[in-house]
Amino acid sequence: MLVGLCSCSKFFEKPADQEPIARVGDEYLYKSEIEPLLGKTISKEDSASFVTNYINNWASKKLLLGKAQINLSEEKLAEFNSLVSNYRNDLYTRAYKEALVAQGSDSLVTPQQLEDFYNTEKNNFRLKEKLVQLRFVQLPNGFLNRLEVIKKLKSFNEADVEYLDSIGVQFKKLNFNDSIWITADQVIAEIPPLTTKNEKEYLKKSQFFELKDAKGVYLAKVNNVRKVNDVAPLSYIAPTITQVLLSRRRLDYIRKLETEIIDEAVKDKEFEVYAKDDK
Repeated sequence: MLVGLCSCSKFFEKPADQEPIARVGDEYLYKSEIEPLLGKTISKEDSASFVTNYINNWASKKLLLGKAQINLSEEKLAEFNSLVSNYRNDLYTRAYKEALVAQGSDSLVTPQQLEDFYNTEKNNFRLKEKLVQLRFVQLPNGFLNRLEVIKKLKSFNEADVEYLDSIGVQFKKLNFNDSIWITADQVIAEIPPLTTKNEKEYLKKSQFFELKDAKGVYLAKVNNVRKVNDVAPLSYIAPTITQVLLSRRRLDYIRKLETEIIDEAVKDKEFEVYAKDDK
């Protein structure tokens, strides 16, 4: 009996090569577990406070867990143990699946694949907000060459773009990329005199407008407009389509993996289903 007691006590002893800083029952918290959490720039006072709080939180959790294991019913403990086991299994299998998908699933979506999906599903991509393509500049009040800028912004040929670029440092704001779709709300945010009440007057296809406030003069040429409930342009919806296609591809790849794992296990006699006795 004495030998048995000695063996049991040694089982709970702390490892000789680690320095404990706290104990709850038979469990130890070691210095090596806390050191990685302390930044190099933390002061001694902050470090001491952090360690104290960490120890108290650790102890509180351990003590509460011990009380729970003693006082909860056997049914509850069995239920929670099953949940913990299922959660652990889900974490492992999900991580393994994601690793396999990252290694083997194709993450490239070609322009043709985007266009094919768009043409098939375009009626499912109806806009919930107005979109606009436009080029615009904000000039300081009193800008001397305003009429020249207006002329260049309207015609906007190669020489015009070169000219506008050359004096762009004099503008408060500018956007010359009129092929990108942006929301009407974004335009309104950039051009304060433009509001939700008057935007229908100005944000129209091929419209040029000039607005002014205390902060400057706003010149804009609207290239195109898509209204609410119009089909979203492919260039605008492309990121969403890409995510949909990659998600479908990922699910298909996971289903294929699961089927292959089952088939391989059956082949290697690691998995079998026993026929029911229908007597």
